[in-house]
Amino acid sequence: MNQDHHPWAVFAILALLASSTGVWAHDPDEKDASHAHAPRPVSAAAEHQPSALPDRVILTWAGDPRSTQAVTWRTDGTVETGYIELAEDEDSPKFRDKARRITARTEELGTELSHAHYHSVQFEGLKPDTKYVYRVGDGVNWSEWFQFRTTSDKPEPFKFIYFGDAQNDLKSMWSRVMREAFSDAPRSRFIIHAGDLVNNANNDAQWGEWHRAGGWVNGMIPSLPVPGNHEYEKDKTTGQSSLTRHWRPQFTLPTHGPEGLEECAYHVDVQGARIIGLNSNLKHEEQAVWLEKLLSNNPNTWTIITFHHPIYSSAKDRDNPRLRATWQPIFDKYKVDLVLQGHDHTYGRSGPRMSENVPVGVSLVEPDIGTVYVVSVSGPKMYNLTTQPWMKRSAEDTQLYQVISIDGSVLRYEARTAKGSLYDAFELRKRPGLANLMIDKAPATPENRRPAATEKAAAVSSEVKR
Repeated sequence: MNQDHHPWAVFAILALLASSTGVWAHDPDEKDASHAHAPRPVSAAAEHQPSALPDRVILTWAGDPRSTQAVTWRTDGTVETGYIELAEDEDSPKFRDKARRITARTEELGTELSHAHYHSVQFEGLKPDTKYVYRVGDGVNWSEWFQFRTTSDKPEPFKFIYFGDAQNDLKSMWSRVMREAFSDAPRSRFIIHAGDLVNNANNDAQWGEWHRAGGWVNGMIPSLPVPGNHEYEKDKTTGQSSLTRHWRPQFTLPTHGPEGLEECAYHVDVQGARIIGLNSNLKHEEQAVWLEKLLSNNPNTWTIITFHHPIYSSAKDRDNPRLRATWQPIFDKYKVDLVLQGHDHTYGRSGPRMSENVPVGVSLVEPDIGTVYVVSVSGPKMYNLTTQPWMKRSAEDTQLYQVISIDGSVLRYEARTAKGSLYDAFELRKRPGLANLMIDKAPATPENRRPAATEKAAAVSSEVKR
């Protein structure tokens, strides 16, 4: 008898046995117990649960970007002490043998989903314009090795990324904008977030999605966030609003701002540019005093300011006259170059000359003023646009990100859509004793222009737009 067994014969026997027992004879339309194996949604608690493994790793600055770097990360509550290992980057993997260990500051954060520990370290005494590698962990459970570069101590050329409101559908919809921006400017020195990073201030799942959308980019390029109105939550008992309890644990930022606004009103100097973050939610007058002192002693060539609520809004029923009256005269006096804002979920960009405290709907020219105002949105939540005389470029229903580069006396600005198409562009050129020269480089017929839509009245209610 031949002892050899052909594979097809074995398969035939198995198929016969399976059909007799019903294993392979299941009718896909039959409603039985097999539906217990249908896909089920993963709960927010399960998806965003911390563990001993570090996550939500993010770089920020709390000191001089030439010689310091701050990093923050999250673990579960079992990790009582966090550490960072840091070394200068090199081609050989032997950099690990030279890494020094630093103990982190640790604080607790209880949320609706979990109890977590956030750990933060500020590296001190770093060399300017030098690449470093680091990892974070508890001594046993470590992250991957991340890289960052300190800024130069000279006014060398650099780029940065600016995002208007991310806010909604962060993992599924905002993430593509983040990836596209990084693809365009992978060597960016920092990323500005102009408020409303999330929709609900203390929602841990939303903060988890925001960090996930940024991914390992957050661990390599420092973020400069400012709070929007959605980073504040109103107490149902007292009626008072307070900054999200996530802000301090997850962002390590400068504390040199006005009293009570530490880590949400601050500035950093980067290679010839002064970047100033303001909190447009409250204490406008106090910040005005602080801002004037900061601008009156500014050795940098360029001044860029970011905050959430626009000086000039891009929707008919949204205006901030008190904010404009308080801050714009200071911008005018010190010839601020660029103001980057959010809140209106549309796109609007001014020309280079705006007169002091121009009322909405009025277009004036002041030849000694060269400030350009931008309102933009990077997330998928959209409002109706109403064109106004101050706008030189506008858009609605368009997710955008901006890549801005500075090279000596020239600033180049590009606004790109979620798929990377150029939508708007201009250059600012410094001129001694004169306002900046603006060279408009916007495409003549941008793909995403909607001429008819720009004439629509804003139909979204104040409650929806909150």
